[in-house]
Amino acid sequence: MQKTIERIAGDSEGVTYEYPVFRFDGTDKTAPSAYLQAALHAGELPGVVAIDALMPMLAKAEAEKRIKGPITIVPWANPIGRAQYHFGEHQGRFNLGTRTNFNRSFPLLAAPDARLLPDATFGGADRRLKNRLIQLSLGTDIVLDLHCDDEGLAYLYIHTSLWPHMADCAAAMGADAVVLWSEDTSGTFEGASIMPYQNVPASVARFDRRAVTTVEYRGILDVDGAFAASDGAGLYRLLVTRRVVQDPTVAKFDRFSGPVVPLENIEMMPSPRAGAILYDVKPGDRVAKGDRLATIVHAPGEVGGRTEVFAPQSGFILTRRSRRIIRTGEDLLKLAGHKRSDDARSGTLED
Repeated sequence: MQKTIERIAGDSEGVTYEYPVFRFDGTDKTAPSAYLQAALHAGELPGVVAIDALMPMLAKAEAEKRIKGPITIVPWANPIGRAQYHFGEHQGRFNLGTRTNFNRSFPLLAAPDARLLPDATFGGADRRLKNRLIQLSLGTDIVLDLHCDDEGLAYLYIHTSLWPHMADCAAAMGADAVVLWSEDTSGTFEGASIMPYQNVPASVARFDRRAVTTVEYRGILDVDGAFAASDGAGLYRLLVTRRVVQDPTVAKFDRFSGPVVPLENIEMMPSPRAGAILYDVKPGDRVAKGDRLATIVHAPGEVGGRTEVFAPQSGFILTRRSRRIIRTGEDLLKLAGHKRSDDARSGTLED
């Protein structure tokens, strides 16, 4: 294993951001390559501890010469967000200087060629960071961007061009659900990793061996040893299943039995009032059309001070908010429905 330190120049004199990159060399030039990163939203830590659990497995495989394809790992992909605190609260989702989501505005290249990346010399530290993450991952067969939701199931975002080819990956990782998407206009890291392959020859795209996904590891508070061990084992199984690592003791996973939902079927459920949320449902619950999902207490103790929210269609609860205070119009939860939402959103579901 090789460890290097990446450095991103800040936007003022004397400021530099650093983050480590780990590389394992492969012994088989025909084997697939893999790139894993975590904490692009810097406060989302389930992926960080999953990588921590994965690394000893890879070190053992390396010592036994069982790593076939090259592996690049970035456990802390966002040193800018990692350092951001405002009034004692960590702020790792948005760049406080630009107000841009750290998982937006990645360059969507026309082809998988790093020479097409825009010049970010004077674009700000976050632009330089995003360019460098794309450079580190571009051309890799397997690209995993590890995130988490507020409170939720473990689920994957997968581009339609990679499904059902990636069913083995979803099964190996133990995902509870898969959300399929087809359009990216906001420049997510996942979009920047798969869109360059949409209009190139099949011999370059190689969708049958490519795996690109945003991994949502349950909720932001689900950071503990048991989850880390389970998620690390899932990452290892994926690498074995896709022949990056050789390990005959690990059973291959080929079939995914969980629900597969088009992104257009996701109901985000904006709150009709501001107030305190009383949820009737939790992630994983199945609901029928008309079931009560939550009550918003907007005028405590007053007649008419509670507003109920009901399911617009049948489905299951994918996620909900971890904080129980909400403003009018903010999303209450993600309901994975059986049909297209009347308020269907393309691209990303949230800012």
